[in-house]
Amino acid sequence: MRVDGQVTGEVGAGLCVLLGAARGDTTETAERLAAKLARLRIFPDEQGRFDRSVLDVGGSALVVSQFTLLADTARGNRPSFSGAAPPEEAEPVYERFCAALRELGVPVETGVFGAQMAVELVNDGPVTIVLDA
Repeated sequence: MRVDGQVTGEVGAGLCVLLGAARGDTTETAERLAAKLARLRIFPDEQGRFDRSVLDVGGSALVVSQFTLLADTARGNRPSFSGAAPPEEAEPVYERFCAALRELGVPVETGVFGAQMAVELVNDGPVTIVLDA
């Protein structure tokens, strides 16, 4: 991940987590989500079954703050982001999520909260899952 051309976060095998904080999310929400993600069995075992977590495979997480995930496109052609937490509420949730993952043993790299980031991803699988806490 790059911000202003500088690498701010980089991981090998593991997860690219796009994290959007909604209005009403709390640091407790972040902790629940981190615990769920760390233990979620989404990596294949020797038989190709999803039976291993990021902890089991020794993977890392690249966590990207992404308020646009909360876009409401139900009306009109311009998305509304009113469901997204404002930055002063979202940043502590984002920071707690990253810290909780680290506390669980998942190495975490990040970008810069609220910055324009260029994210490069090799989606090996691909597996894309939406998680709610």
